[in-house]
Amino acid sequence: MTGATRADKAQRGGGGRFKRFLERLSSSEEELHSQELQQEADSTGCTRIAACGDRQIVRVTGTLRTVTLRPRAGVPTLEAELFDGSAPLDVVWLGRRAIAGIEPGRGLTAWGRISMNHGRPVMFNPKYELRPIGQE
Repeated sequence: MTGATRADKAQRGGGGRFKRFLERLSSSEEELHSQELQQEADSTGCTRIAACGDRQIVRVTGTLRTVTLRPRAGVPTLEAELFDGSAPLDVVWLGRRAIAGIEPGRGLTAWGRISMNHGRPVMFNPKYELRPIGQE
């Protein structure tokens, strides 16, 4: 041992596990969920939504926060908000009123081209894969 006390390590930012434990205690449930989603995106090789640029073809993963039916120019449109812990992504299926399994709280991996709509990333008619229930 080098003679450094735990207090010295804590002041220098050391302490590894203990520091992470304290951070988890002081974090809100939403922050913890965001961190878990970001780790999942990183571990699956998906692009974080916050890093997606306009016209980029990407693969993203996250949890559906909202699902709504909203007509666009008289065409039924199913819209969902996918969140990966870094930013939200609007996922839009044109001509669809419902899709089995597309529901709030469900895990989803989608790939396709990103468009920007009023500064928000949007993906139209993506290829997608639902994660099994219980793996959200």
